[in-house]
Amino acid sequence: MSENETRATDASVQEYLATIGDAKQRKDCEALAILMTKATKHPPKMWGPSIVGYGSYHYKYDSGREGDACLVGFSARKGNISVYGLNAAVDAQAFLDRLGTYTAAKGCVYIKTLAGIDLKVLAKLVTSAAKEKSRKKVKSDA
Repeated sequence: MSENETRATDASVQEYLATIGDAKQRKDCEALAILMTKATKHPPKMWGPSIVGYGSYHYKYDSGREGDACLVGFSARKGNISVYGLNAAVDAQAFLDRLGTYTAAKGCVYIKTLAGIDLKVLAKLVTSAAKEKSRKKVKSDA
C-alpha cells in the first residue's frame, strides 16, 4: 500500500507564505495563519510543499489504508485559498451558510479573499472542526 505523500515537514511556514506571489493573497494567508493558530491552539506546520496545517490526527480507512493528516489547514492556490478539514465541524453547513462568499468541493472550502468572509464564523468553524478531529484522533501531535 502506498504512503501518504502529504506529510508534516520541517519546512518554514514563514518562507512558504513569503513565496506567495500575489500580495493580497499573501496578506490573506498570513491573516488566516494567525486566525487558525488562535482557533486551534496549535502552531502552524508545513504538510508537503504547500499546505499549512494545524495539529494532527491518525486515520485508518476500512480498506486498511492509514496515515496522519493535519486537523485543519490551508494552501494558497491560483485564484483562491483552499481551506481543508472544515467539514468535520459540528453543524458545518450551518456555519458555512453564514460564512460569506466561498465555493466548496468534497473536502475543501475555496475562498477568493478574506474580505468576503465573516472571520468570526470562520474561527468558530475552524475551532469546531479541529476539536472534532482531535476528539477522534489516535495519535497526538505533541
